[in-house]
Amino acid sequence: MNKKISVLNPFNSGEYVVYPAHGVGKVEDITKQKIAGSELELIVVNFAKDKMTLRIPMAKAETTGLRKISGADTFNEALTTLKGKAKVKKIMWSRRAQEYENKINSGSPVAIAEVVRDLHRNENLAEQSYSERQIYEHALDRLANEYAVFENITPAEATQKLLDLLVK
Repeated sequence: MNKKISVLNPFNSGEYVVYPAHGVGKVEDITKQKIAGSELELIVVNFAKDKMTLRIPMAKAETTGLRKISGADTFNEALTTLKGKAKVKKIMWSRRAQEYENKINSGSPVAIAEVVRDLHRNENLAEQSYSERQIYEHALDRLANEYAVFENITPAEATQKLLDLLVK
């Protein structure tokens, strides 16, 4: 018995989307494929920077967190968060690092902006550890990539705009 799963498709081929665990990707195609005797409707998302392609079942798109690029309200909140004062908890680094990774993988621009804000260091402050720097750069990259698509600018320009906000 073959079940055909038909879900209302909110995504279009050629548009940019955010997959929380991998960041910004482009919908290459929406296709049907027969897997284990069932026909599935798949969203094919290409992550050019990582040279990776994901096939996400349409029925699972929402539960995996796949979403369209955030809107103006979300980015206004994220940019306001970036301008705020850093809030570093006084807990062990390993626990903070785990919290930061969870925020990055949530895919929320506001949560990612919190990580960038909290780990940003000006030139005159103490050096960051290697793991702090890695998490900071990962978060900044994720936020800049989505912001670049939102603003229709290059990721490098988006990164510079975000860094300019952090310095102010």
